[in-house]
Amino acid sequence: MTTKVRTADTRERILTAACEVIADIGFEKIRMRMIAERAGVSTALLHYHFDTREKLFTEAMTHSFAHTALDVERDADTAPAAVVLARILRSLLPTDPELHQDWRLWQELWARALRDETTRAFAVDLYAQLHAWVADAVRRGIASGEFGPADVDDLSTLILSLSDGYGIRLMLRDPTVTLDTALRAIWRQVSAALGLPDGVPVG
Repeated sequence: MTTKVRTADTRERILTAACEVIADIGFEKIRMRMIAERAGVSTALLHYHFDTREKLFTEAMTHSFAHTALDVERDADTAPAAVVLARILRSLLPTDPELHQDWRLWQELWARALRDETTRAFAVDLYAQLHAWVADAVRRGIASGEFGPADVDDLSTLILSLSDGYGIRLMLRDPTVTLDTALRAIWRQVSAALGLPDGVPVG
C-alpha cells in the first residue's frame, strides 16, 4: 500500500468514525480522543489530519454528503431520469440506518449554525450543493425529454424544503407521518411539476 493510499484510508476511517460519534452523542460532547479510539488511530495522528473539532465536523458533513451522492448517481447516465430523481428524494429522507445517521448530523449542523457564523456559512454552502444536485437531476430529465418544462430552481427548493419538513417529523417519530406517506406527498408535487405519473419510481 502506497503512502498516498494509506493516508486516504486513514482519513476515510477517521471521517467515518467522526460521523458515527457525532451522530451518537452530539457535536458539543465529542472529544477528539473518542473519535481516535473509534477510528483505531492515535490522537496524534488524528490531530495531524484534523487540527480542530470544527474542521473535523465540517469535513465529516462533506464526507457524508459525498458518499450519499456517489451511491445515488452510480448509473445516472443510463437509468431513467425519474428513477434517479426518486433515488435522490429517498436519500434526502431518513430511509435507512445510514441516512438516519446523516440526518442526525444535519440536526447537529442546524443547531450549531444558529450559534456560530462559520458553521452557518458552511451550512448555507452545503445547502447550495444539495440544491445543485437536485437541480442537475431535474435538468437532465428535461433535456432528455423525460420531464416536462419546469422552473428548475423553484422545484429544487420545494423538494429540499418538503424533504426537510417531512424528515424532521420522521426523525421525531411523529405517528401521523410515515416514510411512505412522506415520499408520496413529495412525489405528488414533483410529478405535477414535471408531468410524470403519480407513483414513486423504484430502482
